Amino acid sequence: MIPLILHVIAIALYALAGFYYGRGLVRGANVHAHHRRAFLVGSLAAILQAGLLIGDIDHDGRLTLGIGPVLSLDAWAVATIFLVTSLRKPIASLGTFIMPSAALAAIGQIFLPAHMAPRPAPSGDPWLVAHVVIAILAYSLLSIAAVQSLMLWVQERRLRHRQPARLMNTFPPMETMESLMFELIQVGFVLLTLTLISGLFFSDQLFGTPLPFTHHIILSLITWLAFAILLIGRRQFGWRGRQAVRWTVGGFVLLVFAYLSAEFLLKLALKA
Repeated sequence: MIPLILHVIAIALYALAGFYYGRGLVRGANVHAHHRRAFLVGSLAAILQAGLLIGDIDHDGRLTLGIGPVLSLDAWAVATIFLVTSLRKPIASLGTFIMPSAALAAIGQIFLPAHMAPRPAPSGDPWLVAHVVIAILAYSLLSIAAVQSLMLWVQERRLRHRQPARLMNTFPPMETMESLMFELIQVGFVLLTLTLISGLFFSDQLFGTPLPFTHHIILSLITWLAFAILLIGRRQFGWRGRQAVRWTVGGFVLLVFAYLSAEFLLKLALKA
């Protein structure tokens, strides 16, 4: 009963943080005070959820998998990286979308089922832990980049149609947002590359079989290729604006489908 109450508190704190970030966007005035309040509330939510995730994912030295716990873990990582990054980069406006998403993922942690890894994969194995951490960091950074790209698209569309809404005035300049987006993509791409390489060594522990050539692998490679093309296009041809947004969102959608296909494989491995 107590863990459920703590889950509800974390969900409420995430939602409240999203409210404060949104309030700072809409009102404009005293925006820094709203962002400070949102940061404190969001940090409390992330700390509380971290404790809950440790208990939910590690059971007697075995990893607990499943769309609920893993989705919540990913959302927690996105929220945490966002909070830390917002201390140095002007991305506080993204909290309007990231914090409510973390709240929804925390709700999923309560209702969506979990299952053990098909093999006794030790959660304390440093190499396996490194693989999981790198994968989560890659997903988190590319998630934030995707949110950033959507906000950049909205801002550009408003300016193109000469409809500058008041909340757009609270966003950083487009050049700054675009530069931050590509910084996130570059780091996320490097981590995604390391994830694919390290996945070669841990497929047997996670899926119960050596690396199979499945739709999960195909989607993961296509995702990697999409972000590689985007970065090459940016460097060689100066891609920006809507073109960069399309490739960023498209690559992220592929990444999500690659994750969902991995979850499907895990369920098959459990039934085998």
